[in-house]
Amino acid sequence: MAEATAEPVLYDVTEGLATITLNRPEAMNALNIATKVALRDRLQEAAADDAVRAVLLTATGRAFCVGQDLKEHIGLLAAASSPQDAGEVMNTVRDHYNPIVTAITSMRKPVVAGVNGVAAGAGAGFAFAADYRVVADTAAFNTSFAGVALTADSGVSWTLPRLVGPSRAADLLLFPRSIPAAEAQSLGIANAVVPSADLAKEARTVAERLASGPTAAYAAIKESLAFSASHGLAETLAKEEELQALAGASADHRIAVEAFVAKQPPRFLGR
Repeated sequence: MAEATAEPVLYDVTEGLATITLNRPEAMNALNIATKVALRDRLQEAAADDAVRAVLLTATGRAFCVGQDLKEHIGLLAAASSPQDAGEVMNTVRDHYNPIVTAITSMRKPVVAGVNGVAAGAGAGFAFAADYRVVADTAAFNTSFAGVALTADSGVSWTLPRLVGPSRAADLLLFPRSIPAAEAQSLGIANAVVPSADLAKEARTVAERLASGPTAAYAAIKESLAFSASHGLAETLAKEEELQALAGASADHRIAVEAFVAKQPPRFLGR
């Protein structure tokens, strides 16, 4: 049996890019408690760090993340002495999954998911929550929840309909199956599909481009997209007006305009 890796989540910040890597390849990056805690904390750290201007979420091994570690989960259920205790095992949604997805979707910087292999259950949910998904041509997605008699978590009931539409989302949740990379792209789940051997390089290239871009403008784009998902046109127009006023007063907007006039590429400061 392969030995467990010392650190379930790796963290590196280089030139404005935080790379967060799920690192349980021997378990296909299944989410045990230690991994969930580490992933939550690293994402929150990246969100709070002004030196971080973009995040790349990826994984080691042949899987991106197969979701909940069912071996650990069944052990916790077996140890429960009452139905109430068994129900409390699912507090992982409150304590881990919800904060992880909230960190991804609410941080004021773009998050790229580099999906190197299968992304299932909560693993798919984390990828869906990202702002951009670069997917290996050998990777696949699977909602998985109904297959183990569970409902959607990790924000999937919110993110998936926004990616593929409510009817297709219901189909994929009620009848979970493997969605190959090419189909994921046609459905709108994958933004880019690249050869598996090129995944690490291509995902990092996208993330580095975002890390050198106008960070405040990206934050406003994330906020406006999230706002429009639950508000009408009039309210969304007002929100756009508010956010555009802030973006127009940013240092990066002035830099971009001056660079355009000078016919030079802009060098954004991220503010």
